[in-house]
Order: sequence, then structure tokens, then C-alpha cells
Amino acid sequence: MDRYLTSQLIPPFVLSVGIFTSMGVALANLSDLSNKVFEYDLPVIDALKILLYRVPEFFAYALPISVLLTTLMTYGRLSSESELIALRSCGISLWRATVPAVILSVIVSGITFVFSEGVVPETNYRATEILVKVLHEERNFWQNKDIFYPNYEEVKLANGQTFRQLKTLFYAEKFDGQKMRSLTIINWLGDHLNEIVVSDSAQWNANQNIWDFFNGTVYLIDTDKSYKEAVPFKHQQFPLPKEAFEFATQGRNPYEMNLFQALQYKRLLEASGDNKNVRFFDVRIHQKIAFPFVCLVFGIMGAAIGAKPQQMSRGTSLGLTVGIVFSYYMLNFFTGSFGMIGLLSPMMAAWLPNLFGVGIGGWILKKLEN
Repeated sequence: MDRYLTSQLIPPFVLSVGIFTSMGVALANLSDLSNKVFEYDLPVIDALKILLYRVPEFFAYALPISVLLTTLMTYGRLSSESELIALRSCGISLWRATVPAVILSVIVSGITFVFSEGVVPETNYRATEILVKVLHEERNFWQNKDIFYPNYEEVKLANGQTFRQLKTLFYAEKFDGQKMRSLTIINWLGDHLNEIVVSDSAQWNANQNIWDFFNGTVYLIDTDKSYKEAVPFKHQQFPLPKEAFEFATQGRNPYEMNLFQALQYKRLLEASGDNKNVRFFDVRIHQKIAFPFVCLVFGIMGAAIGAKPQQMSRGTSLGLTVGIVFSYYMLNFFTGSFGMIGLLSPMMAAWLPNLFGVGIGGWILKKLEN
């Protein structure tokens, strides 16, 4: 039975992955890239590179949708042709009959995780890199200009309470991946302004773990906030935190980061005191972990709905697939939004749609079994 059901599941699954991946890449990118080629003079070779870089993302999205369509079609056909009734007459429960679908879903979940973590973030980043460098497109997380990074320190009061106090304010007008240009650094000593550093350029010295500043001036400020002295320099080293450099070099949006990069970036945001983006990344990190398990959710739901006594055509299966996928992602959108504004915990915001989907599938199977 397992061999037979597996042989019925694999061919439509492979075909569905190919169709959904091709459709996703074509619908989401071809029109936009054609416009960029003809209107903004994007070189054709770069457009083709972007198109290829987008394939892994839509392949990862196609996997869970293909699992859903495959299980709906396969178990729908088994139900309409009374093969499930024959299996049950032999003493095989519906729960047991769905095991091959569950195993397929688990395997595809693993493949989805590998692609989502090991391939998709880098290819998405490469595609964005081409658009930024060739067309100079503005991207919210792309840190190539106006680098702004505040650094805080924990201050402990005499009564034992602690609070965060701004220690350094780091600003650079441009960043080319190695050097910062047109910098202004404001340093506080305790609760009073201590110095202002203005420099043409600076870069992180990895060998000495220190910043090298070039062609600038240090303006010293007295404790009464009056100007005290200006010290020009050609080259000077400053023991400023490395986080500003890491913040700039890791400036990707969440869809261009794997879990490790997202966690590292979240720590930088925590250090900068950007609580709004910290929560945003918290939700996205949990969603990245939860996303591959959508395959398992769709596998259970597809097998459960398909196993209902009914006549299910391929058109019906496709229509149900569209409806279920749309409903799931709408629920995922709302729970994610609630997580970002604090109405749900980040973990609950990410996992609630999965739990809801598994619950529905399990409830349908239990009802049919009885």
C-alpha cells in the first residue's frame, strides 16, 4: 500500500513544483524586468541574472503549494474511485493511509528548510545587489548611504536600578563595503557631551580591532558645553565600537538573511536601542523557522480534505488549493502583524497558522474515521 500510494504522489508533485515555480518566476518578475530593460536601460544580461537569482525563492514557495495540490488530487481520486473504501474494508484506517503523504511532507519540509536557509537569502541578495549597483535603486535595508548607528551603555544608579544612556552617535554619508565616507561621530562622557569627530573617511581595522580615521578634526567640548579645542589629524585611530561597521555590512532585508544573519542583526538592533525593528526581526525569525513546516500542514490538510467521500476533479483540486493557500497566507499576515504590534508573542504569531491548519486537518480525519 505504501509503495502504491507513494507512486501516486510523486509524479504529480514533481509536475506541480515545475509548474508553480515557472509561473511564480514569470508572473512576479518578467513584466517588471522588461520595464527596467526598456525604460531604465538595465542590461539584458543583468536582467537574466536577476531572473535566475529569483528561481530558488519561488521554488521554495512552490514546494508547500505542490504538496497541497498533490495530496488533494491523489486522495481525492482514491476517494472518488472507492479505493479508500477498499483499504478500510481491509482494516486499514484513514490515519494509516495518510502516512505516505505525511512522510512526503516531512521530506519536502526538510528540502524547503535547506533552500530557504542555504540558497534563497543569498540569491535574493545578489538580485538586489544588481538593481542597487546598476540602477541605483533605493532599498530600505541596503546600507550604502546615510549610515546611522547609536551606541548605548548601561548605567547603574545608587539604588541598584539601571538605565540605557547614549554613548556614541555614529553617522556616515556613504559606504562602499569597506570605507565610510563623510563621517560625524558624537561622543558622550557620562551625561555630558565630550567630543565631536568629523572625518573624510574611515574604515575598520580588523587586525587591531580599531577604527582608522583619515583627514579630519576632533572638536573637544568642555563640561559646560562650551567649545574647548579643535585638533586636526591626517590619520588617527579611535576605539569606537565595531557594531557600526557590522550594521552597515549586514544591511539586508529579512528575506535576504538566513537565521544566523537575522539573529546577529537583531543583536545589533538591540544594542542600538531600535526596539521596533527588534520585534519585527523577532517575528521574522520565528516565521523563517515555521515556514518549512507549512509543507506538513498542507500535506495533512490535503490528504484529509481529499479523503472525504466526493467526486473531485483536477479543477476542483486546483480551486481548493488556491483557496486554502490564500486563507493560510491571509491568516499568516494577520498573526504576523499582531506579533509586530505586540498583541501576540513572536512565536505565537509565527506558529499559530500552522497549528490551526494541522488542527483542521486532524479534525477532518477524525470525523471521517468515526
